[in-house]
Amino acid sequence: MKVVITGDGSPTLVNANGDSYKSLHGARCESTYVFIQAGLQCSIQHGGASEIFEVGFGTGLNALLTAQYANENNLKLNYTTIEAFPLADEWKGLDYGDEDLLSKLHQAEWEEPIAIDDNFSIIKREAQLQTIILPDSRYDVVYYDAFGPRAQPELWSLECFQKLFKAMNKAGVLVTYCVKGDVRRNMIAAGFNVERMAGPPGKRHMLRAIKPL
Repeated sequence: MKVVITGDGSPTLVNANGDSYKSLHGARCESTYVFIQAGLQCSIQHGGASEIFEVGFGTGLNALLTAQYANENNLKLNYTTIEAFPLADEWKGLDYGDEDLLSKLHQAEWEEPIAIDDNFSIIKREAQLQTIILPDSRYDVVYYDAFGPRAQPELWSLECFQKLFKAMNKAGVLVTYCVKGDVRRNMIAAGFNVERMAGPPGKRHMLRAIKPL
């Protein structure tokens, strides 16, 4: 595992297989654009958001940006994230500008809800999406941030999107950087309304899927 500085000056990790945890064109830019702006803010604009589910905790960048957004906007957010292969201490080499918050997120106990501050609580589950049992109609926003279909094809199946569809509230928003045709078709087959949007720097498109009312 090595730290790489991406196109916007923010770091990410690259594993031994050459898979980067975030876009090499800009880690912070990608997370902000795809997950905060296209996901969380979209949900807020269409009725509000309080429950977020993330597939792939990884470096913790999405959680960090979400916690910062919650505090900047005085929002109460509950954040559930799953990670099948948690990092050990590799995250300590990542400088995202808020070392204290990043440490709190990574050092929070697994499998227990932890209040990071007055506005943001997190529960980290060491689990795989394929086998985890999720509650029905719970989540307003889903951050789908697994490694891509080349690295983890099992995470982009119809069955995975059907599970998430069932776990989301009506008008819930799912966002991902991935735009592969079979991924989009699996989302549609699961019941989502899917739109291909302009992507973050270095990527032409991204996908946003919404559970119908």
